Amino acid sequence: MNPLALIDKYYPEENELKYILLVHSRSVADKALAMAGKHPELDLDVQFVEEAAMLHDIGIFMTDAEGIQCFGKYPYICHGYLGAELLRKEGYPRHALVCERHTGAGITLRNIEEQQLPIPHREMVPVSLEEQLICFSDKFFSKTKLDKEKSIEKARKSVARFGEDGGLRFDHWCELFL
Repeated sequence: MNPLALIDKYYPEENELKYILLVHSRSVADKALAMAGKHPELDLDVQFVEEAAMLHDIGIFMTDAEGIQCFGKYPYICHGYLGAELLRKEGYPRHALVCERHTGAGITLRNIEEQQLPIPHREMVPVSLEEQLICFSDKFFSKTKLDKEKSIEKARKSVARFGEDGGLRFDHWCELFL
């Protein structure tokens, strides 16, 4: 599979949004691959990690996030499940799970219900080690400061708004992947 061909399909124009998506996704992929390389004992599927990391945010164009040039109709938090729907239609169900489960440090059904989030009511927490690695790597990069990697402290703070479960998962990933 060629993740760049799929990105080109849904982002046909060379514009600021596509640039943001590509730079952010490449940063996430590179960090995930570097961590995978430090942990051969985990026997991670590195080809899948690279592909899925490049595609994890493919759904952002359908959301409304003016600061990163997204002018769609859905709230930004929907980008994960929307991207997952695209990738399922394209025949990539395993990649779709990364899209759906990467937001925050994953979002539990309980958090979705308690916070009344406008996303499907189901568990959206990374399960496979590859999903966890990509989700973890994503926490170190924003789409508004493309040139900066966040510190561990700032990355952990970024998951705090999704509940303490996310912080616990983040701490586990620090132990597992760093």
